[in-house]
Amino acid sequence: MGKKFYKSLPDMSKARNRVDSPRLRREEIIVPEKVKAFARGRKYWISTFGCQANVRDQEIMAGYLEEAGFLPAESEDEANIAIINTCAVRENAEEKVYGEIGKFKANHLKDRSFLLAVCGCMMQEEKVAEDIMSRYPYVNLIFGTHNVSSLLNLIDEHLGRKRDIVEVLSFPGDIVENLPSTRLDEFKAYVNITYGCDKFCTYCIVPYTRGRERSRHKEDILEECRKLVEDGYQEITLLGQNVNSYGKDFGDGTSFASILEEVAKLGIKRLRFMTSHPWDFSEEMLDVIAKYPNIMKCIHLPVQSGNNEVLRKMGRRYSREEYLDLVRKIRTKMPECAITTDIIVGFPNETEEQFLDTLSLCEEVKYDAAFTFIYSPRKGTPAAKMVDDVTDADKHERFMRLLKVVENGVVEHAEKMIGKTYAVLVDGPSKKDPGVLSGYAENGKLIHFKGPKALRGHIVDVRVEKSHTFSMIGSLVEDPWISLAKDLKTSLLEEECAKRYFACKKAFEEDEGAQALRDQIEAAQREMMRASKEGDDLGYAKAKKDYASLKEQYENHPCFLNLVHSGEEVRQMLEEVMGELA
Repeated sequence: MGKKFYKSLPDMSKARNRVDSPRLRREEIIVPEKVKAFARGRKYWISTFGCQANVRDQEIMAGYLEEAGFLPAESEDEANIAIINTCAVRENAEEKVYGEIGKFKANHLKDRSFLLAVCGCMMQEEKVAEDIMSRYPYVNLIFGTHNVSSLLNLIDEHLGRKRDIVEVLSFPGDIVENLPSTRLDEFKAYVNITYGCDKFCTYCIVPYTRGRERSRHKEDILEECRKLVEDGYQEITLLGQNVNSYGKDFGDGTSFASILEEVAKLGIKRLRFMTSHPWDFSEEMLDVIAKYPNIMKCIHLPVQSGNNEVLRKMGRRYSREEYLDLVRKIRTKMPECAITTDIIVGFPNETEEQFLDTLSLCEEVKYDAAFTFIYSPRKGTPAAKMVDDVTDADKHERFMRLLKVVENGVVEHAEKMIGKTYAVLVDGPSKKDPGVLSGYAENGKLIHFKGPKALRGHIVDVRVEKSHTFSMIGSLVEDPWISLAKDLKTSLLEEECAKRYFACKKAFEEDEGAQALRDQIEAAQREMMRASKEGDDLGYAKAKKDYASLKEQYENHPCFLNLVHSGEEVRQMLEEVMGELA
């Protein structure tokens, strides 16, 4: 094995373990001295493949690296340390990873101290780590999904041993809190509420790569979300491999509906969640989603197949009829709710008749969007061992037919949006046209429209004028600068110093002593005007002296002093805001 040190390798039998209970660990971030020294003046780059859970892992790894002193690189070329964060859900995602590893050979040749790490779900598969280490001698670290919190220690060990290290833990998994985080977006945030999955669908590798289903404690979730609201985030997405199974492992009646409601009450402008499993979708969930305007009426509800026999072989735990009944309940309670899905074509031994059941289900549901896949066997899963008599040609032909049926539903929903106005959270300039802004409506539909870049991160009303099926073209309903002014006013009024100012103002206006002084000052002013008009010099001098004395008392009144002090705080805040805008 030469310079390579294999601390632990993935073991699918251990990954299947659902007996051991997860531990709760609160992370204390300690940066090893060797890592601090290595980080000085160096930059990092993270390439992430796969789902939102992987994106969240990227944010945590970036948090660790920045704690150590690494700076973010603006491009792959200038990186001194790179991490490739992998996905194992589909075969083509794995193929992309090998190409990504190859790209960093140039960094290695240019800089012999360059450090390349490969991590994530793909590393949890047996034989993958050894294969990468043998094919790519410039890979220095390999670690799995359960090793993210050990990142700095692994770098430290690599630097100390001067050997390449592989450590991939296979176990049910822990809950680790107090993790550092460098958010990738200033306005939209992902928050993990569960990890892993216990469903063991026969085609899915996730239970083996992410461990058992385990829920974070409510207090930790709410604290993270509360901080995001205080920091000005506009949208939170609650994450879990099966988000609506939240709390089942506590065994005390805790449900996803309860945590969803608690987060909604924090006042976040937009709240989303993914992904839902139809088997765990409750009436209580529907009631909470319908009740709170800030919970987006957009539900991702993977069906995978429309045939009962295929669903049984997939281990999905619901029938076609139960799924359609759930869709009807959603649309009865929330007629405008968007429903999206995942569908697999060509599951082992799927017949033409079974595939037609999937088509008919799509025709009935008319999805707002669907992620469609040709079945990809994942080594170690039960489905990968099934004999498959469906040819590749048949799978691709069915896939194309499915796309047409799905698109019919998407088109129908898109055309209904024309002429209507939607609240859009602005992501920023469009990737294709910098002169156009893009953002997502409540229903998850992407809308493009013209407006100033200053609208990024704001929620604005956009009228849809044209459909491009998978995205819409619209125009702002209100002058963008008026929208910005309203948002700024709302934000400023939520600041603590502004709240103090208005509280002091109210107290001053309602204080009886201060009111009496105001009345006496007005009376003294009237007496000065009378005496001046009538040439009463003595009367004028007395009234002027009374006025000065009363004004001094007024300006030294405790309520007046509190108002002046709080007003100065507001003025300073406004100066800071104007400086940032400039």
